[in-house]
Amino acid sequence: MRILIACSSGGHLAQALALEPWWGEHERLWVTGPTEDARLKLRDERVIECAWPTQRNLPNLARNMVLARRVIDEWRPDVVFSTGAAVAVPFLRQARRVGARSIFLETIDRIDKPSLTGRLVYPFVDEYLTQWDQLTEKLPRAQTVGLVL
Repeated sequence: MRILIACSSGGHLAQALALEPWWGEHERLWVTGPTEDARLKLRDERVIECAWPTQRNLPNLARNMVLARRVIDEWRPDVVFSTGAAVAVPFLRQARRVGARSIFLETIDRIDKPSLTGRLVYPFVDEYLTQWDQLTEKLPRAQTVGLVL
């Protein structure tokens, strides 16, 4: 299986890295910002750097939409996965176009209210995963997967 993992650095990246037992068995490509944190933690991985910063930056959102289309067309993942933040939106949005499943995992600090990214992607992702039952109760299509540490 080919997995494209698109996430911001810092806590979002830490959450995605904690899922290595899942993604570690598959061919994968990471998309993240050009930060030292990401470069260090992903030094042995295949990485494409996105336009940065992504938070509430409309020009970079547009750049990342173009990047997402190109990368997904060229790489043809089976799954597009993200823990957020804003870089998730263009990549998860493009997944369906090539028949890839889109999966979003809300980060651990989102207990009873979804993030802005979560609210944006909820309507169109194939799977919306939470780590807390309190959040799943508010989002009918969401599934609780438990804590990802």
